[in-house]
Amino acid sequence: MARAFWLWLILLIMVLSGCSSRSTPAPVSTLELRENFYQQRNRGSLSASSYTVKRGDTLYSIAFRAGKDVREVARLNAIASPYTIYPGQQLKLTGTMARRVAKTVAKPAPKPVQNTNKNNSSQAKSNSSVKPAKPVAPKNQTGYVQNRTALEKKAQNPTLSGNVVQWQWPVKGKIISGFSHQQQGNKGVDIAGREGNRVNAAASGQVVYAGSALRGYGNLIIIKHNDDYLSAYAHNRKLLVTERQMVTAGQQIAEMGSTDATDPRLHFEIRFRGTSVDPLKYLPK
Repeated sequence: MARAFWLWLILLIMVLSGCSSRSTPAPVSTLELRENFYQQRNRGSLSASSYTVKRGDTLYSIAFRAGKDVREVARLNAIASPYTIYPGQQLKLTGTMARRVAKTVAKPAPKPVQNTNKNNSSQAKSNSSVKPAKPVAPKNQTGYVQNRTALEKKAQNPTLSGNVVQWQWPVKGKIISGFSHQQQGNKGVDIAGREGNRVNAAASGQVVYAGSALRGYGNLIIIKHNDDYLSAYAHNRKLLVTERQMVTAGQQIAEMGSTDATDPRLHFEIRFRGTSVDPLKYLPK
């Protein structure tokens, strides 16, 4: 009897210990959900034909999300520089701008005047016999006509339009996500790092956006370098510059963070006339 009791007790202990060591199936983790959101967020792009301006928006941030050149959006909505907008304003993101056609009134042709004066008639004949001199352009001409071919060549080569941008790496670290040409792919490069690491301006320019209104980017900075190029710096912990501030290449503009990301990283983009381009083709090797 005693032996059966001890066998039963040992069996009970084994069952209880097995239950305590067995883990229940884990639910879908928050980390996984955040990773899926990070991969599928479509970078906050706007695909609608219009957009209602919200508090904290700028025309640059709206054009950035729509993947368009800010000048194109400005022309569509007849907004002049410095591109001031206000909350509640309805902006067109697609379509064509209506052209203003100046009305011209045809004037009646002047009636020919008969000249009865013999002296004036002879003078007109003598003037008509003199051929007009051909205009001669100066040898050292520097106007538009002379430089037109050079300007056309510059327009064909984006690296020559405007001032040449001298790029440098915004942070030092391992690239954990590269550029993708897919529609839903990464529109820049993601560089790993630590919380608080220094984030520098990749080139000189003016800050045209500094805030957290763009979903999926966290604390974001956008810098305009010239009429063609913008650069973007996302997921920062702290922003150290403000909008309209001029910055120089290598100047610290933020501290690395993980806002709207799964871990500390910098998401860095370069855009040429509103279109995302591979930063690795511009950054020094």
